[in-house]
Amino acid sequence: MALALFDLDNTLLSGDSDYAWGQFLVASGAVDGARYEEANARFYADYKAGTLDIMAFLAFALEPLRRLPRGQLFAWRARFIEEIVRPMVKPWVIPLLTRYRMQGDTLALVTATNDFVTAPIAELIGIPHLIATQVEEQDGQFTGRPAGVPCFKEGKVTRVRAWMTEHGLSFDGSVFYSDSHNDLPLLEAVARPVAVDPDPILLATAEDRGWEILRSEPAPQVLSA
Repeated sequence: MALALFDLDNTLLSGDSDYAWGQFLVASGAVDGARYEEANARFYADYKAGTLDIMAFLAFALEPLRRLPRGQLFAWRARFIEEIVRPMVKPWVIPLLTRYRMQGDTLALVTATNDFVTAPIAELIGIPHLIATQVEEQDGQFTGRPAGVPCFKEGKVTRVRAWMTEHGLSFDGSVFYSDSHNDLPLLEAVARPVAVDPDPILLATAEDRGWEILRSEPAPQVLSA
């Protein structure tokens, strides 16, 4: 039994769920539209450039969870998953995940996006284990802070290693699918890295190192190995 790890945003989804959640909050009137949208876009640009200050971003992204009524948040999240996320799932994803499950592999979603947003996405696409940035709760309320190490860059490796220790797993025979150069630490740690619709930096790295490259359009296929 091997370990199959999957990044979420722009890998299994044709878009970024964290950014889309922010846009959804703007459209729902839950946050100050113009100001929030500007900050959301700026942080997303920093992420793509590899310069994101993860703690500054989390302070921004988790603040609505602290401030908004919990029941309303869950109602909005349910709409977000059905109206926004479900159509974002790339068409080849479910067959790929099914193949890994039939092989008896252990599947885990490994994402920097917080677990409030991503827990129902993992359920939607049928991945049983979620390793995500955790949202802190106290007395049944969100605090607006992360709990533990953010699941980002080297933090993904830290979180995955801790999870593997708990489950008696290792990187032997493991695979990790990702689109982003921010995930290079974890891509370098697994036995089989796969670059999915990679950004320019990851594409260059994958080509240089002979990693597999998977393109979604016009149909998923491995371009190099």
